[in-house]
Amino acid sequence: MARKILRINMTDLSATYEDIPEKWAKWGGRGLTSAIIFDEVEPTCHPLGPNNKLVIAPGWVSGTPAAPSSGRTSFGAKSPLTGTIKESNSGGLSSQKIGKLGIAAIILEGQPKDGKWYSIFIDKDGVKFEDASDLLGKGMEEVDKVMWERYPHKPAVIGIGPVGERKLTNAGISVNDPENNPGRYAGRGGLGAVMGARGVKAIVVDDKGGPGVHIANPELFKQGRRKLTKAIQAHDLTKKNGGLNAYGTDVLMNIINEAGGLPTRNFSSGQFEGAAKISGEMIAEMVEKRKAGQTGHACHPGCIIQCSNVYPGPDGQIIASPVEYETAMALGSNCGIDDLDFVAQMTKYCNDLGMDTIEAGNTIAVAMEGGLLEFGDKEGALALFEEIAKGTPLGRILGQGVEATAKAFGLYRVPTVKGQSMPAYEPRAIKGIGVTYATSTMGADHTSGYTIAPEIAGVGGKVDPMSIEGKAELSLTFQAATAFIDSTGYCLFIAFPILDIPEGWEGMAESVAGVMGMDITGADVVPMGKEILRMERLFNERAGFTKEDDRLPEFMRTEPLPPHNTVWDVPDEVLDEVYAWVHE
Repeated sequence: MARKILRINMTDLSATYEDIPEKWAKWGGRGLTSAIIFDEVEPTCHPLGPNNKLVIAPGWVSGTPAAPSSGRTSFGAKSPLTGTIKESNSGGLSSQKIGKLGIAAIILEGQPKDGKWYSIFIDKDGVKFEDASDLLGKGMEEVDKVMWERYPHKPAVIGIGPVGERKLTNAGISVNDPENNPGRYAGRGGLGAVMGARGVKAIVVDDKGGPGVHIANPELFKQGRRKLTKAIQAHDLTKKNGGLNAYGTDVLMNIINEAGGLPTRNFSSGQFEGAAKISGEMIAEMVEKRKAGQTGHACHPGCIIQCSNVYPGPDGQIIASPVEYETAMALGSNCGIDDLDFVAQMTKYCNDLGMDTIEAGNTIAVAMEGGLLEFGDKEGALALFEEIAKGTPLGRILGQGVEATAKAFGLYRVPTVKGQSMPAYEPRAIKGIGVTYATSTMGADHTSGYTIAPEIAGVGGKVDPMSIEGKAELSLTFQAATAFIDSTGYCLFIAFPILDIPEGWEGMAESVAGVMGMDITGADVVPMGKEILRMERLFNERAGFTKEDDRLPEFMRTEPLPPHNTVWDVPDEVLDEVYAWVHE
C-alpha cells in the first residue's frame, strides 16, 4: 500500500486521505514536515492564527520490523516562540503506529467555527472527531489514562496540557511512552500552542489491523538495519551497559561540568558545584538505593539504546519519567538547584502541564535573576509551577518562556537565539555548538547540529571545543546530517555509532533506500540534509529573518565565562559562512 497524506480540517471537521504529490514523495519525518510547511504555510502568518498548520510525520523507517530505535515522530509548524519554521521531535508510541497505518503525514489545519475542543481518533477505518470538553483543564497524566481506558489497544496519545490550551509559547506536545507515561515531548518551539489553536486536545492513534509499512527492497532494508544494529551494539556510548544505557543522557552532567561548559545560574558560569548531585550517576544511585524506578528504559518500542529513566521518590513512588540531561541543567544547575528530587518534581509538572523542560527551567533562572526568587530556592521554584497550573498572571508570563519573562523583569542577560532559550552547553566554552545555536533554522537548539560529539565526546574525531577554526563547516555538516537523521525516524543518538563506525553510516542509508526504493547511499546523506535545510532557511527568509538574526546574545560577547573566562569570540563572518550556499 502506498503511503498517504491524512489531511484533517478542523473548520469543517473533515478528514481526507490524499496521494503524496511527487514533490513530497521522497521525504519522511522532518524532511516531509518542513516540505509541507514550506509549501502550504504563509511564512508571515500569525503562528496561532487560522493559516498555520501542524504537520505530524513518522520517519522513513518508522513502523518497519526490527529497525533499531526507530520510533521518533516529527512535528512541524511555524513556531509561536521563534517565528521561524520548526521541527520538534519526540519518542513515544506515535511514530510507529502512524507509520503502520500507511500514513506518511497528518496535516492538521483550520480552526473550529464553534470554538469547541475536540479529540481525534485515528485507526485503520478512518478518523472520528469527538467532543473533548470533558478533557479540558486536565493534565496529560490523566488524559493518557482516560484514553487507554476508553480505547482497548493501548494506542498512541498525542496531546496538550493546560499550557497548550492557553496557547502559551512554551507549550509542548506530549506523546505517551510504552507504560503510558506522558514524558515524551515534542517540547521545543511552542508547537503545543499551535495544536491548541486548532482546537485539538488529543489525537489518539490505534494501529491494530493497519496495513503496515511497504518495503520496496526487503533485502537491502534487512542488510542496512543489520549493519546499523551492529554498530549501535558495538559503540561505547550506545551499547548495552554503555554510557547512555547505564546513566541516560544525564551521563553528560559531570562531563560537561568538568569541561567548564555547564550553564549555571542563568548562564553566568560554566561550572556548578552541585553537578554530581544531579548527574546520571546519581539517578542510577537513587534507583538502586530506593529499589524502585529504572535506568536503561526505552522511550519507544524497539529502542535498543534505552537511554531513558524512571525516577523514584524517597518512598519508592515514581515521580517522573524521564529526567534528561537537558532537564537537569535547566531545572537544576541553571537555577542553582542541586536536589534531584526537586528536579524530578518540576519535571513531573512540565510533563503534566505540557511544557518544554529546557524553556521552563531557563525561564525560572531568568526570573531568579530578576529578583523573583534567590538562586537555589528549590521550594520557591517548585511553587512557581502551581502559578502556571492555575493560569495566574505570573503563571501565564512564565508559560511564555524566557524572552517574555526577561522583558517582564527588565533583564538584559537573556540566553536566547531567535526567541528560543539555549540548551545545556555554554557556547563560550564550546564554540561549535554556539555556531549551531546561532545559525540553526530553529533558534538555539543543540539537536540541530550536535557538535558536542567531536568537541566533547571525541566521536567522529576529536575537535578542540575552544577553537574557532573550522567550526562553520563542522556545524553545517552536523546540521545537514541531523536533518537527514530526523527524517529517518531513527533516534538522533545513532549519530554516535555511525560517526565512528562507517558500516553503521552505510546501514542507515541502506535501510532508508530499502524502504523507500530510493537510489541513495551514505554519500547522499549530507546533500539530502542540505536540501531540507535550504527549504527551512528560505521559509525563514520569507518570514523576515536575515543573517543578522544568526547571532548570540550581546552579553556573551563581553561577559567572560568562568572557569575559562572566555567570551563568545566567533566572528560574524564565520557565522555567515554556514548558510552562504543557500542561494548558490
